[in-house]
Amino acid sequence: MTDVVVVESPAKAKTINKYLGDGYTVLASFGHVRDLPPKDGSVLPDEGFAMSWQSDERGMKQVSAIAKALKGARHLYLATDPDREGEAISWHVRAMLVERKALKGVDVQRVTFNEITKSAILHAMAHPRDLDFPLIEAYLARRALDYLVGFTLSPVLWRKLPGSRSAGRVQSVALRLICEREAEIEVFKPREYWSVTAALLTLQGAPFTARLTHLNGNKLDQFDLANAEQAEAARRAVEAEALAVRSIERRKVRRNPQPPFTTSTLQQEASRKLGMSAQTTMRTAQQLYEGIDLGGETVGLITYMRTDGVTMAQEAVQAIRTHIGQRIGAAYVPDKPRVYTSKAKNAQEAHEAVRPTDISRTPDEMAGHLNHDQRRLYELIWKRAVASQMESASLDQVAVDIAGPSNQTVLRANGSIITFDGFLKLYREGRDDTDKAADDESRMLPPMSEKDPLTRENVEAEQHFTQPPPRYSEASLVKKMEELGIGRPSTYASVLSVLQDRNYVRLESRRFIPEARGRLVTAFLVSFFERYVDTGFTASLEELLDDISGGRAQWKEVLASFWRDFSHAVADTKELTITDVLNALDKDLGPFFFPPREDGSDPRHCTSCGTGRLGLKLGRYGAFIGCSNYPECQYTRRLVSDSVEEGEGAATLKDGMRLLGQHPDTGEDITVRQGPYGLYVQQGEPDPADKKARPRRASLPKGMNGETITLEQALGLLSLPRLVGVHPETGEPIEAGLGRFGPYVKMGAVYGSLDKDDDVLTVGLNRAVDALAKKLASIRTLGSHPKDAEPVMVRKGRFGPYVQHGQTVATLPRGTDMDTVTLDEAVALLVEKGKPLKAKGGKAGAKKATTKKTATKTAASKTTATKASATKSTTKKAAAPKKATAAKSADAAEVTAPAKAPRKAAAPRKKKTD
Repeated sequence: MTDVVVVESPAKAKTINKYLGDGYTVLASFGHVRDLPPKDGSVLPDEGFAMSWQSDERGMKQVSAIAKALKGARHLYLATDPDREGEAISWHVRAMLVERKALKGVDVQRVTFNEITKSAILHAMAHPRDLDFPLIEAYLARRALDYLVGFTLSPVLWRKLPGSRSAGRVQSVALRLICEREAEIEVFKPREYWSVTAALLTLQGAPFTARLTHLNGNKLDQFDLANAEQAEAARRAVEAEALAVRSIERRKVRRNPQPPFTTSTLQQEASRKLGMSAQTTMRTAQQLYEGIDLGGETVGLITYMRTDGVTMAQEAVQAIRTHIGQRIGAAYVPDKPRVYTSKAKNAQEAHEAVRPTDISRTPDEMAGHLNHDQRRLYELIWKRAVASQMESASLDQVAVDIAGPSNQTVLRANGSIITFDGFLKLYREGRDDTDKAADDESRMLPPMSEKDPLTRENVEAEQHFTQPPPRYSEASLVKKMEELGIGRPSTYASVLSVLQDRNYVRLESRRFIPEARGRLVTAFLVSFFERYVDTGFTASLEELLDDISGGRAQWKEVLASFWRDFSHAVADTKELTITDVLNALDKDLGPFFFPPREDGSDPRHCTSCGTGRLGLKLGRYGAFIGCSNYPECQYTRRLVSDSVEEGEGAATLKDGMRLLGQHPDTGEDITVRQGPYGLYVQQGEPDPADKKARPRRASLPKGMNGETITLEQALGLLSLPRLVGVHPETGEPIEAGLGRFGPYVKMGAVYGSLDKDDDVLTVGLNRAVDALAKKLASIRTLGSHPKDAEPVMVRKGRFGPYVQHGQTVATLPRGTDMDTVTLDEAVALLVEKGKPLKAKGGKAGAKKATTKKTATKTAASKTTATKASATKSTTKKAAAPKKATAAKSADAAEVTAPAKAPRKAAAPRKKKTD
């Protein structure tokens, strides 16, 4: 029998099976085969942090397949990913196989490889080891911590701060960083300053510019020219001087290449240079690691992408140096190989840096085998790895001082010349903001000598204002988290994704902006759980977790120490009242929601009733701003960071509703409301006298913000479907509307889906025709039916082509080409085999069946009526305890309901989680 090898993904399983041959059966675990169930009691601190693991249907299926393959096998090789999560998956697989008693007589060993190449796989199989239990214990500690924080803190948020979604050990700290940066921006006061720049010509007529650095013999600081008058005086002083070169300072500078990528630096650089999110970067890197089809063989193009190490294998370094010498030039190969060490806090350096598995596979050669994202990311990784072993760049930096005869007014011109490009020939690192300063290499000065007279063309004074600190981009936030030692680089992508999924932050122009909900959550956590969202505490906890993986700390002791203090902090919040929470939030966020007014009036003054004071309130759907005179004054408005004019679309009827205005024809109120399935707009109110009549409603399409929607947009949604125009070829009208699956355009019986970026309210005729063209390509109109002149069409379906007339359809005989069917053949087929078009959900014919079933049920109830009456007294006695049981079940459901909310997020692992 063959030996069994277990890897994580099916893509790797196929490739590795080819490398190992017929003597092995390679199966995939598809990530984690079991996990902590998302409910209370999955981790029991009082029982030594015992954990209750649960496997879903897919996990059970995979373990069953492994157990079946092990029958008669002598060896089981656990070859999951070479990191903490991979070690844990191997541990879970082995534990489940032990429970099934499937490992009798089977030798279980662990193998790891950093790249999916034949040599790496065969070397790993020849050097197996035991499971790394300190690494597994570190996984258990992290999983328990994340569970305890999430399932203990999130219910506190739900109870004390309605509208909140969740809190997490790393997620909440990252959110705090974003919110604190936003607070810095809001309190920032720009400061004015001026600069004076002269446009000059050398003796040869070459132009360059110089900036004023000294005035009246004194060195100018940034704010010395504080206004236009001072700047104008300085400009005139420069114009009054006959300028010449006073001195030229030259110095040689060497610039060294950056090390090859780690997980963190790969995410940062992909964000800066390629505009990729951290999640897209990691997903694309996973594809490159698992393998690409090259001439019928699947080959891994890069090494494992979850790493904080910056070293490369000696053979890889030597191969890169050889490539540089042969392809780029011998002058670009340094005398010795470059050796790098990581400067990141808590770096483990257990794996190599991210590099190509074979440097001879250049980006140009691989381009035809890769999709757009794969090609760009592979090129980035390849160039960074090669550049890391190239010679340094050499630059001549030049500083020229220019002065008048008195030497009281001095200007300076800076520039640089690349004398040897070195690694810059291949790779230049990206920047977060390229607008602030030009690269040194791009500024060059013309030749000049000391005492050369210069011609002044013009002198300009320019006004500037200091800028607030920039909002975090994905790259800068990842860099900040790594510097602070918060979380692990492999989890950053999922952390940033969760913050956006929870609507705590939004990404605009590639910068994170906290939503009001996110700021409320942060303010709450800082007020009542400050220690657990403190960057220093979180970083120190990361160090303890790393000590566990290194065998320097006991995982249960670390958990016990954390849980002791954390559980007390949670218990202290039980006595918190809504007033306590509101006071804390109001104190922290008051300046944000009630900024000072230009006229000096009180920003909290309620102009609706004239006497009330505005403040934060908590409703069923979250926080809002309301008047202290409620319920007499029912003025409320949504949470905004700027001063919204009262009455300008800001008033709401009650919690969860916002009044936009009145319908121009009927005078009915148009409101935005929160329903169980999302936001919608409504026209008017239900009529108490007519319970069947319902007010007109329309759901908000994805991408439309319920807090910023206007009255005109709401009226447009309520009037859908709308006429877009007439098809230029067929002459049929085209309508646009919203359906269950999003916006669409419709022409007769033909529907075409619109993209998420299309606005159903403004989509034009050209776009509508284009959307319908895609659908019409799969539909052929044969002509009008002889009975009623309705069109008869041939359409492509899931199970093959069919003909349709109104609501009647008939499948074409197997092998029939839809392009050759005639009208007569279609009509005959509809008569012979036609069936009514089945409604979605299988409702065709349901009415008759339901009627029959109801009649049968009624007859049966009449038959049993006498028996029920005879046993009434007995049933009453038995029913009493049933009521109590039902009540108890309802209470239990109410208690456990919050714990079930995050079930979707707790699915077995396909990505790394923190």
